[in-house]
Amino acid sequence: MVSIITAVHNQLAMNKLFYEKLVKYTHYPFELIIIDNNSTDGSREFFQSIGATVIQNEQNYSYPYCQNQGIRKAKYEVLAFLNNDIIVAPQWDKHILEAMQANQLDIITSCGIERVESVPATLALGRRWKLIKNIISNIARNGFTFRLMAKLMYGDWEKFCARRYARFGNQVQEGFVGNSVIMTRRGLEKVGLWDERIQGADFDLYIRSKKRHLEQGDVKPMHIALGVFNHHFIRLTVKSKPVKFADASNIIKIEQKWTPEERAIYLKDYVAI
Repeated sequence: MVSIITAVHNQLAMNKLFYEKLVKYTHYPFELIIIDNNSTDGSREFFQSIGATVIQNEQNYSYPYCQNQGIRKAKYEVLAFLNNDIIVAPQWDKHILEAMQANQLDIITSCGIERVESVPATLALGRRWKLIKNIISNIARNGFTFRLMAKLMYGDWEKFCARRYARFGNQVQEGFVGNSVIMTRRGLEKVGLWDERIQGADFDLYIRSKKRHLEQGDVKPMHIALGVFNHHFIRLTVKSKPVKFADASNIIKIEQKWTPEERAIYLKDYVAI
């Protein structure tokens, strides 16, 4: 079983689509832990109505703070940190876990618009998505337009994902796509909780996994599962102009944590796009 941890702040239409696809496409039984950051649009009540475990924050907190809240509630060995503005691939969890086992990984992400198998392929996807998103999202942002955007981007979503899985299977590539991070309890023990000072906590987690790998050798750095593509609508919550984080005064830039010398060592194999 999998513990799925997701933080939300409003975005009711997106939350309903996220949950619909999660139920449809998740292979294994799962618990859904929602960290609700004082939503005012019915999102909190929606997730309560479908039986999710809902942590009720009375203010809007940063991403890593929320993930650690979810960890403290989670019951299962595998933790899936999923953004709410994604559509998961069919059998995403089964294929991710198979890729982890095949490659002896404790920390993995799906691939997606932000990162696929090569720089040219990633850039081509990004250009296509930017065009579609810029046209449709200017009309409206609701359940219909979210589905329309995905349809225009991929055509038949299930066939698109099946083609990718048939092509790449359990292949992985070092790096990360931060909207879908999956970690075992063992990986959490080795690398540690999310750093609540770093809003770009996925990047920090990658660096920490790389550091641990180089210094201790008991865990591999975070990798991307090339056969599992989760679609990310990208920055929907940010564009809705959410209220300031309650813990904003604690947030530092990643450059304030990692020196240039450390970044040169730990990011040597990271391909920026």
